[in-house]
Amino acid sequence: MRSPRFWTVVLLLFVTALALHSRGDTDRMVPREPLRMMPETIGGWTGQDLPMAEDVLAVLGKGDFLNRLYFKSPQPMNVSQTPVVSNADLPIGVFIGYFPTQRTGQSIHSPQNCLPGAGWTFDSHKYVTLTDVTGKDYRVGEYIISNGESRQFVIYWYQAHGRSIPNEYVARAYMVADAIRMDRTDGALVRVITQISPTESVADARARAVRFTNIMAPLLPRFIPN
Repeated sequence: MRSPRFWTVVLLLFVTALALHSRGDTDRMVPREPLRMMPETIGGWTGQDLPMAEDVLAVLGKGDFLNRLYFKSPQPMNVSQTPVVSNADLPIGVFIGYFPTQRTGQSIHSPQNCLPGAGWTFDSHKYVTLTDVTGKDYRVGEYIISNGESRQFVIYWYQAHGRSIPNEYVARAYMVADAIRMDRTDGALVRVITQISPTESVADARARAVRFTNIMAPLLPRFIPN
């Protein structure tokens, strides 16, 4: 027997198809900067772009992507080197995938689908509210994931039209509403991730990820239009 989750997805896809068909085949595009223009220095962290494999890009589909590792000093010469830093200065990984349209079956991938496929499992998951340095609130998901002895702390959310949403089904429902109301289905997934060192607590790793996220978040409307 199919699970309630399965039928929820089927219903959302059906409603999405009807709504988008009724509104035509094209989205209203709004000006934005490409993600490669994201500042390379954010709050004392310096970024280094990471290449994305062609097969990964093929799965992600048509969009604009940023895959970058931000280091505190000292910064390594290349990504294969490991900087000698304290736990508080461990690097922060940032992935942002922006999709200008989701009308043709293209949709934003959930971290719940991507990370386990790479050997990671989810140890915990919850939704929280973060407040950035300008005072704006963001609803985000927080994960602790593990792969063997390695653990990482993950913050993620979907962002579209000035709205932050931690749940993929709620994000899709808003997308349908915005397609009808605004002729727009664009949106993005934002993911911030950092290692949980064996010599630190989860709270310490979370504090590092939250500190970076709160500084980065106000920059996002340049690349993910409101």
